[in-house]
Amino acid sequence: IDLAFASPGGPSPSRATLAEVCRAWEMGNGVVRLLDGTYAPLPQDFLRAHGNVLQDILAARKAGGPKALGSSALRLDAARLLGTVGLPPPSSLQTLLAGLGDTDLLPAATLPAGTQVTLRDYQRRGVDWLTFLRHHRLSALLADDMGLGKTIQALCTFVGKTLVVAPTSVVHNWLQELQAFRPGLRVQIYHGPKRRLDPDADVVLTSYALLRLDVEVLASRLWQVVVLDEAHQIKNARSQLAVAACRLQADWRLALSGTPLENRLEELWSLMHFLHPGYLGTQDSFAKRWVAPIEHGDAAAAQSLSRRLQPFVLRRKKGDVVRELPPRTDILLRCELSEEERAAYDAVRAATQAKVVQQLQTGHNVMQALEALLRLRQACCHPALLPGRQHLAAQPSSKVRVLLENLSEVCSEGHRALVFSQWTGLLDLVEPHLRAAQLTFCRLDGHTADRGAVVRTFCAVDGPHVMLLSLKAGGVGLNLTAADHVFLLDPWWNPAVEDQAADRAHRIGQTRPVMVHRLIAAQTVEERIVELQAHKRGLAEAALAGSGAAPSLNREDILALLS
Repeated sequence: IDLAFASPGGPSPSRATLAEVCRAWEMGNGVVRLLDGTYAPLPQDFLRAHGNVLQDILAARKAGGPKALGSSALRLDAARLLGTVGLPPPSSLQTLLAGLGDTDLLPAATLPAGTQVTLRDYQRRGVDWLTFLRHHRLSALLADDMGLGKTIQALCTFVGKTLVVAPTSVVHNWLQELQAFRPGLRVQIYHGPKRRLDPDADVVLTSYALLRLDVEVLASRLWQVVVLDEAHQIKNARSQLAVAACRLQADWRLALSGTPLENRLEELWSLMHFLHPGYLGTQDSFAKRWVAPIEHGDAAAAQSLSRRLQPFVLRRKKGDVVRELPPRTDILLRCELSEEERAAYDAVRAATQAKVVQQLQTGHNVMQALEALLRLRQACCHPALLPGRQHLAAQPSSKVRVLLENLSEVCSEGHRALVFSQWTGLLDLVEPHLRAAQLTFCRLDGHTADRGAVVRTFCAVDGPHVMLLSLKAGGVGLNLTAADHVFLLDPWWNPAVEDQAADRAHRIGQTRPVMVHRLIAAQTVEERIVELQAHKRGLAEAALAGSGAAPSLNREDILALLS
């Protein structure tokens, strides 16, 4: 895009590049250098009105490189610029702009032949939206709440060779869903030491671990569709995983995530860079234009980012679309530490506080300081998790006692429960006490070989009372509606991670009220973490809904956790 400069009655117009105009405007110059070497006054009124659109186009071209040129997302920006100066968009974009502006105007999608699925109304609208974007070659982020059926909506759009990348724990869930709802498709699970791509497979399912290892193989094929399930796995744009994902070649890309933003606004940049390279500019320009202002409470910046994301992001919440879903009740169970546990906790806290203060003073970032709190958080759960205290493993900690009391009560009433912890070592300590209490259980963590078999065992009519799960392996993608009680043994910094775990039970298909029990050690860092979670919720709302300020975690917050 070039801009032409002409004066009334003067010679024929001379031009300046968009980059040169924006650069002069950002620097506060009154003139801009033209392509013929002369200078012209900057059109200040025009730039005040339309400069942001010009900057969006320029940033997308710079950050996205060749992939951004000619992309449908960039053409949308060009149409937006035409609209701001009173010119109609090209006829080829008029239908697209109308559909993106009002989802009620979207045409009803024709489901692929052989699809055997009954969609709820909101799922049907989701499929219509996805199909519309795919038709216009606009990649999409489906960010519905956990449990609303993102998988079902996605598989209704599969036409042509499709690659699905998902956490290992949910790959078999994808297989089951495809067999049930798209039985005519040939599906391959790409895994194992002798793995090879099946050229006849309609859908290839693989894990993020294998995407990272086999990126040369997977990126060598042109796919019609590439799907990232639990797409927040690529939230770190500089990680090998995110780089590998962006190398995949596809006519259309789809990201699925109920938690597209977990900790930092930069995570949204990584997801959008996978979907539309360059659309949010470079990481540096994104941080300057949106991250810093939003984290300082700039509501206008939050609304601006939300508007920018709106054409490509669809997010529905449970309460808005599923009226018949049974209620979910959250219960905070405060556990008083014993004298011995309190003494151990205080000793660890003193050592941790000194270490964290030193880290923050020597330039370590906030996330590194949070990692230093690991032992302190473990001391809240069981002293045997601490070095040199393994001899205490046989005795239940105060928190484990509270867990056992509540499990015994709910299971005696015919209920079944999920028990989550981020530490497999804590699950190890719980197991013998479940046996002693004659509570049957199964377990799923990162070492589980046949996860599908474990899920089927638990979901059977005569399945065990309890399922023990690690937060990382069992917190995403699983359907465990056989349980109606969820116990979270240790709070996590990000409430979205806990919500994902709770939504293994509170999701479509659940017919009973769900009780979510959070076990918190009283007067410890865990109480501070619960307070911190409220800040995290504000961050996600600000970016996705344009609701205003998004508090960030800073040095003072970390020190407050130790107070």
